Amino acid sequence: MRLIDTHLHLVDRSVTGHAWTERVPPLQRDFPLEEALDLYGGRVAGSIFMEVAALDWEAESRWIAGLVREGRLLGQIANCRPETDKGFEAWIDEGRDLGVVGYRRILHEDVAEDVSVSDRFRTNVRRIGRAGYPFDVNVLGRTLWLARDLAQACPDMTFVLDHCGTPDIAGGGWEIWAEGLKEVAACPNVNVKLSGISAYATPGTASLGTLRPWIDHVVSTFTPGRMVWGSDWPVVNLGAGLPAWLDITQAVLAELSPDEQDQIGWRNAERIYGVKAPA
Repeated sequence: MRLIDTHLHLVDRSVTGHAWTERVPPLQRDFPLEEALDLYGGRVAGSIFMEVAALDWEAESRWIAGLVREGRLLGQIANCRPETDKGFEAWIDEGRDLGVVGYRRILHEDVAEDVSVSDRFRTNVRRIGRAGYPFDVNVLGRTLWLARDLAQACPDMTFVLDHCGTPDIAGGGWEIWAEGLKEVAACPNVNVKLSGISAYATPGTASLGTLRPWIDHVVSTFTPGRMVWGSDWPVVNLGAGLPAWLDITQAVLAELSPDEQDQIGWRNAERIYGVKAPA
């Protein structure tokens, strides 16, 4: 198994504060790269940092840029604010010096869920595409229509749907998620990220057996040619934990052809984010 982790969070509270973790007790500490590398156990070839700072996101990206320059990360997916024009283009321009390989704006939590339907938001997302970057979309299973509509409004750029579309596994939200996922997959410019979902199961129940129907639907709906993999560390600690998530990933990939394993594991990540996994 050869993997590029397209969704690694790192936390240094002296840099970003990370006030959002105050509502998640298990995450109220620093999470350094060295810890993640140890948990990988040699099963991950390289990592892309995923933004996680709700407030100090510019400071976060400038900090992570140092790790990219040192060759310790393949790149970073940076935070951005497409809902406002102020400083937006300057921030995208700065990304070229920060090792940015993509951008993301979480479309829930600290912003109105329908913020992406505005003309300003969509115009700025198109600017990201014209600059040569993909856009990671993070919506809830019940609001997958937002990802579909955004992708349809920006047909000339590439999107990545985070965390399998964030299904409500614990709440049994299969139908609305499964149908919504099909609608998003009908947009040829959208890929999906096999990540995150163990944290959406009822605490203590995340296992291959519990997650398998959800993962199988993702694979059959998008196919391996449009999938990437991510650890979602340390948020994965709220579910299976990183070593167990790697075990689940290994079991799922083992049932696919070698070419399909490589597509999900690293080749699609190289294509979408323009990175190169170490030999």
